[in-house]
Amino acid sequence: MTYIDDKVIIITGASSGIGEAAALYLSERGAKVVLAARSEEKLKVLAERINNSGGTALYRSTDVTNKDEVQSLVDFTIEKFNRVDTLINSAGLMLFSMWDNTHVEEWEKMIDLNLKGVLYGIAAVLPKMKEQGSGQIINVGSVAGHAVGEGHGVYSSTKYAVKAITESLRKEMSVKYNIKASMVSPGVIATNWQDTVTDRDVESVLENLNEVAIDVEHVAKTIAFVIDQPADVLINDVLVTPTSQKW
Repeated sequence: MTYIDDKVIIITGASSGIGEAAALYLSERGAKVVLAARSEEKLKVLAERINNSGGTALYRSTDVTNKDEVQSLVDFTIEKFNRVDTLINSAGLMLFSMWDNTHVEEWEKMIDLNLKGVLYGIAAVLPKMKEQGSGQIINVGSVAGHAVGEGHGVYSSTKYAVKAITESLRKEMSVKYNIKASMVSPGVIATNWQDTVTDRDVESVLENLNEVAIDVEHVAKTIAFVIDQPADVLINDVLVTPTSQKW
């Protein structure tokens, strides 16, 4: 028996990385996935791949830093399926930099995407989930939300905030409305995330991390494990890291 089958799952950041891997893995197990990211072309290709393999996937180009677009994404999902069982807040940005170099614009991008994007998703799905009397919100965190490393400062701050948001959601929404709130925190994964880093002073940090990176499918499997539980079981916070990664 699987608790994934037939669930309607919204996945942000679905055009690549964790979001893409989760979409493929969950759809293979019977979930109806609604894919969201900025790149409509990438979403279209992924949706076609899923649908051609016998799954069910819809997509909607969405910038999660725009609350109106996030609300439209949720409205679209409800219009098509009449419910939202799970929201996976996977969209995120990891821009390591040293404090010496004060990359303020990059700090703002991470705050907008990693923090505001998560909040907008939560705000958009809560009314429907409360009406349903059930639902699940999975926030993709990071080991950087549990321990701070060199060059991680602002990125870690956003992930610590996501951890606080998730725990607060659990204490309020899970208890009152049967809306599960969970956090999945990956370690270093092989998604070429380092290509977006502009601060060359953290190159040595990136090299050490890349040596131990694991495939993103392991994170997708962990997300599936969190979803694949009976209604009365909540997986709170799961960390999935390379065996040899030093925090």
